[in-house]
Amino acid sequence: MEEDFEFDFTEDPRFSVERYEEMIRNHDQYFFDAQAFENIIDFYIEKNDPVKALQVVEYAKNQHPFAAVFFIKQAQLFVVTNRIGDAFSSLDRAEMLEASDADIYIIRGNLYESLERYPEALANYEKALNIAEETDEILLHIAYVNQNMGDYDTAITYLKLCLEQNMENQDALYELAFCYDVMDNQEESVQFYQQYIDNEPYSYAAWYNLGNAFTKLSLFEKAIDAYDYAILIKDNFASAYFNKGNALVNLEKYAEAIEVYRQTFEYEPPNADTYCAIGECYEKLEQMDEARAFYKKSVKMDPKLADAWFGVGVTLDFEERYFEALHFYKKALDLDIANADYWFAIADAEYKLGHLAEAEQAYEKVVELNPLDTDAWLDYSSILYEQKKLEGAIEIIAEGIKNNPDSAELYYRMVAYLFAKGEFNEALTFLEQALTSDPEKHYILFDYLPQLQENKVIIDIINRYTK
Repeated sequence: MEEDFEFDFTEDPRFSVERYEEMIRNHDQYFFDAQAFENIIDFYIEKNDPVKALQVVEYAKNQHPFAAVFFIKQAQLFVVTNRIGDAFSSLDRAEMLEASDADIYIIRGNLYESLERYPEALANYEKALNIAEETDEILLHIAYVNQNMGDYDTAITYLKLCLEQNMENQDALYELAFCYDVMDNQEESVQFYQQYIDNEPYSYAAWYNLGNAFTKLSLFEKAIDAYDYAILIKDNFASAYFNKGNALVNLEKYAEAIEVYRQTFEYEPPNADTYCAIGECYEKLEQMDEARAFYKKSVKMDPKLADAWFGVGVTLDFEERYFEALHFYKKALDLDIANADYWFAIADAEYKLGHLAEAEQAYEKVVELNPLDTDAWLDYSSILYEQKKLEGAIEIIAEGIKNNPDSAELYYRMVAYLFAKGEFNEALTFLEQALTSDPEKHYILFDYLPQLQENKVIIDIINRYTK
């Protein structure tokens, strides 16, 4: 025979769970008050068992058919189990029972946001905003939606409102940095974080974001100071150490950077990016064995990290082991086929190995990917010049000038090629342009064709510009 028992929700929640499980085992019907049911549902949610939690919701709805809270819990569980249509239905029912519960509109807003139905998401968040007691998370969601709609100005407005409500909201601080980044407005970013720090001097996230903004403005000394404050407040803040290391690299303080990168290992397991960064510092210090060891550690951890494969190649290239270097450059290229730097290194290594046709093809790729790289145009034309393909060399330099009309080096090289071809008048026209662009670099001409130092016409023209 079925018995009805009533249990007091003030009891320990575990007691409620035990009594509920006993009821299920005995196929009985016990009565639980609403709070006890909530405790049981939350217990199963915490245990990551949404199916059992949904079963409890059914019992709760039968015993408390007018309690909106159980329809809201049901909607949350339907979201977790990917029953989106059912989630909407449960929220509609909850709204009919208790339209003043902000959770209804927050969950519905989340659903519309995930479906990329942004106007409907915003309408629900606005409703929640008017009735919720704590609004910082709602403001954060409104900012996310505006970001997704590409309206970063409005997103920034809401993120600032969110931080006014809750200065501790780390997500809002980082999202704000992201918005300023997308808008390429680092000055305003610096201004905001400095003001924020005046009110909240112990916010490590604010100091960290300030450091990142200074880094993007190439104010590396200031960035390092900001990272130091972040580390002072939170001494296990691995990302701050890593970014401080990057700032030191930009100041060419490679030995210091290595020490700072190594400090990250005290607070998080070593990762491929950090190993690669340390390798690069040793490479800059021309300690190639150490550099190679760290690059190899990096690719062992992440075989898809192209920069680390490339780094191994650079260390071998430095030791004039060009054939081996090529192998690693090509591994990097396989992972990042459109990287102009990789193509440049391959072109250079092929050239040093005497593979001129392969070098030509690689240089062609470099200038296609990065037409603003004057060194690539110069090297590409050199290969043709060495093979007595003077017409081709002149064509390449002409193309280079078209892409880099302010590059004096290209004009001086054109002068040398035109003299070599015997087109003196045209050569003098380019010489005037080269000297107008940068008279100090006229030595380039003599590096290429030393015999021109004996040419009185040329010396007179140069003297006119350099005296």
